[in-house]
Amino acid sequence: MTLFSLSDLTVDVPGRRLLHGLTLDLPAGRMIALIGHNGSGKSTLLKALARQIAPNGGHVAFEGRALSDWRPRDYARRLAFLPQHPPAAEGMTVRELVALGRYPWHGALGRFGPHDHATVARAMAECGVSPFADRLVDTLSGGERQRAWLAMMVAQEAGALLLDEPISALDIAHQVEVLALVRRMCHEAGRSAVIVLHEVNMAARFCDHVVALKGGRLALQGGPSDLMRPHALEQIYGLPMQVLTRADGSPVAVPA
Repeated sequence: MTLFSLSDLTVDVPGRRLLHGLTLDLPAGRMIALIGHNGSGKSTLLKALARQIAPNGGHVAFEGRALSDWRPRDYARRLAFLPQHPPAAEGMTVRELVALGRYPWHGALGRFGPHDHATVARAMAECGVSPFADRLVDTLSGGERQRAWLAMMVAQEAGALLLDEPISALDIAHQVEVLALVRRMCHEAGRSAVIVLHEVNMAARFCDHVVALKGGRLALQGGPSDLMRPHALEQIYGLPMQVLTRADGSPVAVPA
């Protein structure tokens, strides 16, 4: 099944083209990495999929239906978007933050029912933040805070997750923790995730499918084995790279 289908997608800003006629399909039920150098169009593409920005041309379909045909609330029930810099959650507990994920289901004035409370509890448990439920979000570590935001997305009951650089401000241990959680969310719960990453080795380790952009154009699409080749990496990043093999047989890319 196809999650997103893009045909000749183009995005412009005054005086500059950010995406140049992208045509590709993103598979459903997978953890998909968007990689590439800074300014390659990764976040622009993610925002276009999230309907945060309007394309200047081309066509995008989600689950076989044009984005323009989705009502906002219906789209929010199927897809959750986490920007690179989430809004402030000042004075808000983890439970209150996670409960915001229920907004597409009952609106601002709707009353919480038993299903809502159970969904929030399950989301916190799945993301390992139940012990912090009554703590202020601002008091959490970076990794704990990201898991709280992921729990909010789970509470939204969306089958597709869009994540813009969710590990960019985390140390290596929390990067692994967050990506392992997203992988479980896909493989064990049947969700799909499209995630912008800068770290190519993390993309190869955790993701099932990779889309690489360069200068707003498609540079590569395929599995981690297609990515972890010296020629492919040099084409994407413009830098000679070599691929080494760890003791467990997994590849790791380093500058040559």
